[in-house]
Amino acid sequence: MKRYNSWQGYKRLLRFILPYKKRLVVAVICMAFSGASNVVVPWLIKDVIDKVLANKDIYTLNLIVIGILALFFARGFFYFGERYLMSYVGQKIVNDIREALYRHLQKLSLSYFDKRKTGNIMSNLTNDVTALQTAIAGNLISFVQEAVILIGSLGSMLLLYWKLTLLTLVIVPLVVFTIRFFGSRLRGAGHRVQGKMADITALLEESVSGIRIIRSFNREEFEIERFMEQNDSNFWALMSTVRLTALLTPFIQFFAAIAVTAIIWYGGMSVIDGEMTAGSLIAFLIYAINLANPVRRISEIYGDIQKSLAAADRVFETLDTEPDVKEKPDAIELPKVQGEICFNHVNFSYDEDHPALIDFNLDVKPGEVVALVGPSGAGKSTVTNLLPRFYDVTDGSITIDGTDIRDVTFSSLRQQIGLVPQETMLFNASIRENILYGRLDATDEEIELAAKAANAEEFILQLPQGYDTLVGDRGNSLSGGQRQRIAIARAILKDPRILILDEATSALDTESEKIVQVALERLMEGRTSIVIAHRLSTIRDADKIVVIDHGRIVEEGTHTGLLNKGGLYAHLHAVQFNEKAEG
Repeated sequence: MKRYNSWQGYKRLLRFILPYKKRLVVAVICMAFSGASNVVVPWLIKDVIDKVLANKDIYTLNLIVIGILALFFARGFFYFGERYLMSYVGQKIVNDIREALYRHLQKLSLSYFDKRKTGNIMSNLTNDVTALQTAIAGNLISFVQEAVILIGSLGSMLLLYWKLTLLTLVIVPLVVFTIRFFGSRLRGAGHRVQGKMADITALLEESVSGIRIIRSFNREEFEIERFMEQNDSNFWALMSTVRLTALLTPFIQFFAAIAVTAIIWYGGMSVIDGEMTAGSLIAFLIYAINLANPVRRISEIYGDIQKSLAAADRVFETLDTEPDVKEKPDAIELPKVQGEICFNHVNFSYDEDHPALIDFNLDVKPGEVVALVGPSGAGKSTVTNLLPRFYDVTDGSITIDGTDIRDVTFSSLRQQIGLVPQETMLFNASIRENILYGRLDATDEEIELAAKAANAEEFILQLPQGYDTLVGDRGNSLSGGQRQRIAIARAILKDPRILILDEATSALDTESEKIVQVALERLMEGRTSIVIAHRLSTIRDADKIVVIDHGRIVEEGTHTGLLNKGGLYAHLHAVQFNEKAEG
């Protein structure tokens, strides 16, 4: 993971503040006045000792009492202003960063998601972004306040007795060294904490989505142990940051004690010698304590910022990730196509050592139904991943109606390609909204026509709320056949010229398969269709069957012709036929 230095990371975070700079300026003014109130009080105490008590001046006493009340009333007003405004700015910045991160994730290539756990990506959007709010809002409030108190106290100490002030400042180099020493270690510990939180989120996502498998294998205790192991690992990572923070504070407090001790001794001698008044010494001592507290708090803030910047590194790493598949700056709009597809000497590999397609050549005519068959891992799904540019070819080209798909915009390309996958993804929304996903401007009438064409309306109308029935997480409240028909309705509503069916019926029972197959045949009418089929019985009537093995086309032809040829297709067909006969 790339790490930025502290200033680079924080400066980049501060860019998100710019849209809210007016509110921030008002908030900083409130912070400054709130912090300045702490600087005024010791002067009032000095006057109480040197003027009121020494001279028994009741008038001055009354003025000081009224002044203290007015001061704390104003302080309450400014405190409210700073807290409200900074919370507003902090929350808006978190929203903006999360939105920027989500927008960027939508643009990243599928390869990014292939290499990362879903839970880690979710943690990036939740835990990491939330951690940044502390760095931006909470710590900024404290820093400004403590800086005002620090500067004001130091200036007042110089006015009261400059010699004693210089003696007090001797500890500053020790404090700076200690802060830097612990700061780098706190940032490293912060990286470990954010990483462990991402691991927990990934485990939770995995266990929730796989709850049926967990129950079916009776692995509840095993999963609990896995979670406990990750939870304990996160605990000890957190404790390492607590240990460093807990060590930092006593060091700073000890240095502050040295300064206070020097003040008491040297200041006491100065009062005895008549160089200072008792009130000045008390005020100086209060300022010194005021000085020590900001130094301690700023050191803690520095530690907190270092931990938060660990989360920033993770966020910026994602934001700085470039998609593997990019749209050209001068990309053109792909006009409505006829549907002629050509794979020209295509080579592709997901990694260098394992080529998925080798010198792959395939021509598909407009309106033609082409079936891709072959052993598992032969490269069938790779073909359908390359056509909508989920990935880009390593060598060669893919054209639609003679236009290289790398020369057109993503939206104009993918708008004309419909995909019905094996594992249907439905959103946790109503059936109507899931079908509407195919074309967001469709009318209710068009949605219902699509459902009828997909053989879905009959079961939809039997549901409690009909089209407005919620399908549950990933559509789990529906059967596999029902989910698949909703997906087909969605594709029908989209009305693409090119259709990809990726083993769309392989996970269904025989009865559901027959119903879905009728809907698919209706969907394929008049469209160029590429069908990946596991059950060879479903592609008997395909215009062309392409047999792929180890990334190459080894056979091409019709169902009857390939059976007569006695090659790999005939072998696969015989294996399935024998399995059914034995079953």
